[in-house]
Amino acid sequence: QVQLVESGGGLAQPGGSLTLSCEASGITLNRWSVRWLRQYPGEKREEVSCISTSVGSVYYEDDVNGRCTVSRVNAKGTVLLQMNNLKPEAPAVYYCAGDRSCHTTELIYVGQGTQVTLST
Repeated sequence: QVQLVESGGGLAQPGGSLTLSCEASGITLNRWSVRWLRQYPGEKREEVSCISTSVGSVYYEDDVNGRCTVSRVNAKGTVLLQMNNLKPEAPAVYYCAGDRSCHTTELIYVGQGTQVTLST
């Protein structure tokens, strides 16, 4: 059984940083492109970034480009989403998803999500 698990969400400071992690069981995440998506209450999930497989190309949505870094950090292919300078629009549920390619959104495997909240 394939399972993706996000972690690292929680309460952060506006302007601060937070790093989310995506781990997988049942698949070798290194062999999959991994998307990060966020979902606001009552809205559809939207893509934040995608890291491809072999060459590790990374794509970012415009509103996070320059403030987020996605990387793979170990032999299992654990994927990190480092978010810096957190903006008011950062609070959301963040999901990671496994896809065959960053160029085609299929969301073959999707985790349960991790909540990010900003302190006031």
